[in-house]
Amino acid sequence: MSATPRSAARRRRPAALTAVAVALTALLAALTMAAPAAGARAAAPARAAAEVPAATLTRITGFGANPSGLEMYLYVPETVTDRPAVVVAVHYCTGSGPAMYSGTEYARLADRYGFIVIYPSVTRASKCFDVSSPQALRRDGGSDPVGIKSMVDWVSQTYRADPGRIFATGISSGAMMTNVLLGDYPDVFAAGAAFAGVPFGCFATTDGSEWNSACAAGTVIRTPRQWGDLVRGAHPGHTGPRPRMQVWHGTQDQTLRYPNLGEEIKQWTDVHGVSQTPAFTDSPQPGWTRTRYGGTGDRAPVEAISLAGAGHDLYASGMGERAIAFFGLDAAGPAPQPPAGPCKVTVTTIAWNTGLTASVTLTNTGTTTVNGWKLTFTLPAGQTLTGGWGATYASASGTVTATPAPYNGTLAPNAGVTLGYQATHTGDSAAPSAFALNGTACATG
Repeated sequence: MSATPRSAARRRRPAALTAVAVALTALLAALTMAAPAAGARAAAPARAAAEVPAATLTRITGFGANPSGLEMYLYVPETVTDRPAVVVAVHYCTGSGPAMYSGTEYARLADRYGFIVIYPSVTRASKCFDVSSPQALRRDGGSDPVGIKSMVDWVSQTYRADPGRIFATGISSGAMMTNVLLGDYPDVFAAGAAFAGVPFGCFATTDGSEWNSACAAGTVIRTPRQWGDLVRGAHPGHTGPRPRMQVWHGTQDQTLRYPNLGEEIKQWTDVHGVSQTPAFTDSPQPGWTRTRYGGTGDRAPVEAISLAGAGHDLYASGMGERAIAFFGLDAAGPAPQPPAGPCKVTVTTIAWNTGLTASVTLTNTGTTTVNGWKLTFTLPAGQTLTGGWGATYASASGTVTATPAPYNGTLAPNAGVTLGYQATHTGDSAAPSAFALNGTACATG
């Protein structure tokens, strides 16, 4: 084809202009290629959610780190609340995720209240969860807890789950895993409900065995402080709030003997720093004795239900609904927050493809001066701190604790302090939804 006058003119351009044009073209091409990549990353969770059918138990693959080869099953109801809660329902020995789905009422309750249910499933021959190895009993140590944490992260990112409303519940081996998950990941789980389990660390072994006969027999007796130290040792760097715990046990349990209930109470009351003397006792059903520690309401720090005459297979229909009530999920939308203390937090965020900055203003709305403040909050799943100013930050993900810089540790009444941080994200660039000043919830807005 012969060249047109216009194409000939392009050939006669000076070399410098030609080089500039080539460079600009290359730059434009690079920017054009980068934009869809960022969009694809943002769209990935939406695509993943669209591929999971509603109201159907679905197996999920490729959900993340999974050192012990667990299978993940997911139930998403037809109607999911905005920023939904997530319940991890952990099966018993010889069970499976599908068996836990069909044998409990959590899917039906999810239909009613709009939360999402994860059903982990063991693939090893025993069909029991690893609650005994050294790897399982420390944060990110390996084995089953890491795989379950990956499942939670996948759901949190895919469905923009509320990071403050992640829960675990289980039966027998699943109850023991509930204790383990709350110990390993106190910054992930808000509460747990364990049906016929044992304390965190009670089943520990070092010889590769999955079974601890002394613990099963109820003869492992420790002081509250010793039990509490086992939990604190699983994640030594954690300084934030601890998950609430509900424990159930039958007095005639011949598999995991009844004294384990008392040891669980000792452990979790020590973890929460509350008295072992019940603050509340009642009998919600004949033969049941319910005690609450550190509070009297439905969401006390620790709640125990003892079932007179019940054996190891104590779980029955209706108990799951009581666990859901303990979690605060027995109403649509987020669980009621505790009354706000004399503080207020406002947050402004600026986000881009994979990063964000947040400016946080903490105001003392009380009438007394605060000398030495500690602000705790939970980052949404997928966010990781990379820097900050105006404070020192403990932990880069999950529950974060900010403490004062040398110059701003005192807050007079009605005075405020501004701090901030920079973080990466994997799609959820939202600000934390709740803050606590020295352990007391703050108003936000």
